[in-house]
Amino acid sequence: MIDNALLDHVASICRAAGERIMAVYESSDELEVTSKADNSPVTRADIAAHDVLEPALKALLPGVPVLSEEAAIPSFSIRSQWQRYWLIDPLDGTKEFINRNGEFTVNVALIDGHKAVLGVVYVPVLNIMYGGIAGVGAWKTERGKTKPIQTRPLQAQIECGKPVELVASRHHGAREVEGLIARIEAAAGLVATKSMGSSLKLCLVAEGQADLYPRLALTSEWDTAAAQAVVEAAGGKVVDINLEPLLYNAKADILNPFFYVIGDTQYNWEALLITE
Repeated sequence: MIDNALLDHVASICRAAGERIMAVYESSDELEVTSKADNSPVTRADIAAHDVLEPALKALLPGVPVLSEEAAIPSFSIRSQWQRYWLIDPLDGTKEFINRNGEFTVNVALIDGHKAVLGVVYVPVLNIMYGGIAGVGAWKTERGKTKPIQTRPLQAQIECGKPVELVASRHHGAREVEGLIARIEAAAGLVATKSMGSSLKLCLVAEGQADLYPRLALTSEWDTAAAQAVVEAAGGKVVDINLEPLLYNAKADILNPFFYVIGDTQYNWEALLITE
């Protein structure tokens, strides 16, 4: 059963993985950075977090497989038989981890029927936890206090002369969003942008601290699933460039299409995001 008790268990597992990450982050030892086949970096902290998450999640829901960035990916002939599975990124934002700026997360999502139905995003440096359950709600835990979070309405903000707040990646796709920013400014006024690493960008939209996150560069499914669950539980949505929902395990590769994270689903984003 997908409920708050399950979410709490997942949060505890993520916290344990975060402790392993912080042990590496705060040590004076080398991070042991190597490159994977796609030239993305991996450190001993990525592996240490994976080694906590995988067995704990398998024990939490026996028989439910785990798909991790830091493990072999089963063939699609196998994965396509999965109705439900855990999708995890043990350390999202490895570049941020290497740069020691704190903007990295532990991401765990439960996928059911191609949709992210439960998600936890943990920020080890800040000891902040985001969680969401489809159809139930989303929460943020900070300084020992848990509060519900939700996306914010945009039209009233525009009418008050406040900017549309857009969040972007530190490393990818900045040039590609320039045209989008120009269209938003022409239609809605001032646009304020902020840069951040990892899945924290989606969480800013979920908690009403930003209105839009356009991702016009490649990501993998484990980069987005946990935070998508949080965003959608908080009232937002994550869609591809045709404004169709972002789905999981629906094709052979695990790359996401370009996508938008939208806070106010009632706003007429189609006029701004769909171009001929």
